[in-house]
Amino acid sequence: MASDGRSGLNRHPRCTPHGMCARTSHGSYLRFPRDLPTAGRLVVVSLRVRRFVCAEVSCQRKTFAEQVPGLTRRFSQRTERLRSTLVSVGLALAGRAGARMSDAFGTRVSRNTLLRLITSLPDPPSATPRVVGVDEYAQRKGRVYGTVLVDVETRRPVDLLPDREADTLAAWLSERPGIEIICRDRAVFYAEGATRGAPQALQVADRWHLWHNMSEAAEKCVYRHRGCLRPAPAPPPPQSQPASEPPASSPWPTGHRFAERTRAKHATVHALLAAGHSKRSIARQLGMGFSTVLRYAHAAEPEHLFTGQWQSRPTSLDAFKPYLDQRWQEGCTNAWKLWEEIKEQGYPGGYSSLRAYVSRNLRGKPQPVGPRPPSARAVTRWILTHPDALAEGDRLQLKTVLANCPELEALAGRVCSFAHMLTQLQGQQLPSWIEAATTTDLPSLQRFARHLERDLDAVTAGLSQPWNSGVVEGHVNRIKVLKRQMFGRASEEKRKAAQGY
Repeated sequence: MASDGRSGLNRHPRCTPHGMCARTSHGSYLRFPRDLPTAGRLVVVSLRVRRFVCAEVSCQRKTFAEQVPGLTRRFSQRTERLRSTLVSVGLALAGRAGARMSDAFGTRVSRNTLLRLITSLPDPPSATPRVVGVDEYAQRKGRVYGTVLVDVETRRPVDLLPDREADTLAAWLSERPGIEIICRDRAVFYAEGATRGAPQALQVADRWHLWHNMSEAAEKCVYRHRGCLRPAPAPPPPQSQPASEPPASSPWPTGHRFAERTRAKHATVHALLAAGHSKRSIARQLGMGFSTVLRYAHAAEPEHLFTGQWQSRPTSLDAFKPYLDQRWQEGCTNAWKLWEEIKEQGYPGGYSSLRAYVSRNLRGKPQPVGPRPPSARAVTRWILTHPDALAEGDRLQLKTVLANCPELEALAGRVCSFAHMLTQLQGQQLPSWIEAATTTDLPSLQRFARHLERDLDAVTAGLSQPWNSGVVEGHVNRIKVLKRQMFGRASEEKRKAAQGY
């Protein structure tokens, strides 16, 4: 479809740089901008435009072409109506989806064309936010980081900074003196940049980061006292008659390391077989070969397995073996801890000899049957969960663990008081909580409390004010999604365009 006309053309157009009217015509040429399709048919406008000579002698352009207001612009292959429609599609659907939609109504463009149209738009006018949220995002994880700034009240992004340096943030804040509240995490560079760039603003530490740091400190405390998680072994049942001694014909008497190890493995294999375990399951549990398990299973007595000419030589560890066996049965399976204990009792040897004895003799001994102790992470989750939200079984296990360890009971009390202060916005109680936490025998909790003191004003405001950085974290997650969709090809301009700046 074509049209030829001069309606809307100026009789004496002006040169854009100088604004002077041109009266000398240089010539004319045809332009064929595309327009919106009609009834499913492609529409192309055939437009003859004139070229004029600029009256200004010093003009570098010399000649210029006239433009039709509302219809064309310089070097454009589309009409303004088609361009505005594609911009609307790009803003609504972005690149790939927008290209599919434009193809559906008869105007085929690439996804890159839509992104270029979006980036060519002028920045929308934005007022200085009163409450701004600051957080980092990864351009290349572990190497290059940037900063995203969000208007917390309108939940809209404001700007992206190329790095996370204090000077960059301070310069950005100093240009906007109307900012009253800054929501941030407790990173040193953001604290310093906010203090220098907006000294009049109230800094608010994010509550999610405070609770996250608290959970990390609690997990370290629980892991430090993981020995208290194992329940105390039940006392052995009284025996009505003394255990029968091995036959006199046995080539190795009681106390020989090979004999004791073989008897222990034989008893373990037959006990598991009696409990209904398969031979392959026993091999996996004990770390033995399948053929070895078969030999133990087929032997009615452990003496049938005594082969070879083993000799027992006296060592400096012999005097401490009864103590080591007793501690192993009590549940202490840490070789380094056992070595430290017998070292205090006068053991002159090194750690390697004890480690060899533990791996050779004690690892194969059957452990006392009892419930599996909870992991340090599970106990930490129980402590950090509200008591009303815990299952009955978890509540009983937590009660047992806290009863066996006073330090973990003190940790649970400090976590509960901190959670109440965080959820009820009672930041005025923070100094007393820090004082109580530093007096506990929990190094990780003490370090967490001392770190809160370094940023006391912002933490107190975070535990008192309703503002937080949740909306900022949402935009950080949105940036991550955009990066994954573009497979890391998103430049700074494309990220800003996709974020809607």
